Amino acid sequence: MTPDSTPRSQLVLRALVFLGPVVALVATGPAGHGPPWWLVVLVAVLAGAAAVAPDSPVGVGAGLVVLAWWTLSLRDGIPVSVAVAAVALTVGHLAALLASYGPRAMPLDAPTLRLWARRGALVLLTVPGAWLLARVVRGEPEQPGVWVVALAAACLAILGATAAMDVPEPKEPR
Repeated sequence: MTPDSTPRSQLVLRALVFLGPVVALVATGPAGHGPPWWLVVLVAVLAGAAAVAPDSPVGVGAGLVVLAWWTLSLRDGIPVSVAVAAVALTVGHLAALLASYGPRAMPLDAPTLRLWARRGALVLLTVPGAWLLARVVRGEPEQPGVWVVALAAACLAILGATAAMDVPEPKEPR
C-alpha cells in the first residue's frame, strides 16, 4: 500500500457517510413528497464534506437538513419510509464515527467493526417498534403523563446501552 492510498474499509465507511443522509432525504419520495433537486444537491455537498472529514460537525448539518425536510414535507405523516430514513441516518452516523477513529490511511480492524455493528443493530431494533407505536397513537389526544413515560423510557434505554457497552474498569497501578 502506498502512502497516498486509502484502504478499502475507509472507502466503504466514507461512502456510507455520504449515502446515509442522501438516502434518508430521498426516502420521502415514496410518500409523494420528494425533495427538490437543490435540496438533494445541498445534502449531497454536506454529506460529501462529512465523508472527507468525518469528525467535523458538517455531518450533523446534513442530518439536520434531512430532519427539517421530513418535518416540513410530511408534517404528521408516518410512512414506512421513515424506517428507511432512520436506518440510513444511523448507518451514516456510525460510519462517520468509525472513519474518524484514525487517519484516512488506517484500515478499520474487524473487532472494532463488529463492536459498533452490534451497537448499531441494538439501536436499529427500536425503529420498527417506535414506528408502530407512532402509528397506533396517531390522532389520539395527548395523555398528561406521556412525556414522563417517554423520559423514563429514554433513561432506561440509556442505562441499557451503557450496560451493553461492557467497558472494562481501569486497573490500579501497583
